[in-house]
Amino acid sequence: MGLLQTAISAIYPPRCLGCGELVDSDFGLCGTCWAETEFVGDTACDICGTPLPGFDDGGDLTCDGCLKAPKQWDKGRAALIYSGMGRKLVLRLKHGDRQEIARPAATWMRTAVQPLLTENTLIAPVPLHWMRLAKRRYNQSALIARSLAEITGLDWCPDLLERTKRTVSLDGRRHAERAEILEDAIRINPKRRHRIIARPVLLVDDVLTTGATLNACAAACRTAGARDVCVSVLARAVKRA
Repeated sequence: MGLLQTAISAIYPPRCLGCGELVDSDFGLCGTCWAETEFVGDTACDICGTPLPGFDDGGDLTCDGCLKAPKQWDKGRAALIYSGMGRKLVLRLKHGDRQEIARPAATWMRTAVQPLLTENTLIAPVPLHWMRLAKRRYNQSALIARSLAEITGLDWCPDLLERTKRTVSLDGRRHAERAEILEDAIRINPKRRHRIIARPVLLVDDVLTTGATLNACAAACRTAGARDVCVSVLARAVKRA
């Protein structure tokens, strides 16, 4: 096996996920791309993961946005800021068929979300409508969720949630518009309802912008009897000052 891996490495040497340059190990970033990747630090909103630089990180923090518009989930974590290399990685995974990004994404997310996990947590991805899934061929959130389950050893359910309506794109729309579009669009799969009763659930998505989609998913989980609902995303979109 060692000789085989050496031969494979010689033919297909590891390359940077960002720029394609040679790196020391698979699924890594070179020094330049690493420098362009903004990781969310410890000082962040306890609910949506928005960085809160300058605040005391001694306890739980809540951003103004979550105070004004409370979320349907309990706590949330993000690994990266949705800009620079973080944005490039999300878009390549989502639209560029770069499915290999899911594994390192889950590794970064595990570091951020570990304090929220219990041995009974059920991991579930944000769903795609079946027509969109057929066109894209994969659900990027499900790829991340599967890798996160493998890394943490936790249970996961790829089809816990269903998107019953094919909604229009939410890009560029305000929170209220997104919420209206998503109304009654997401539900618990009737065949999987028994798996979340009185159980903590971790919802996984690639990027969090307004939180409308995760709100709809969290609300469906609560209605179906989930004990706690937390969220984990690869990247958090933030407004720059």
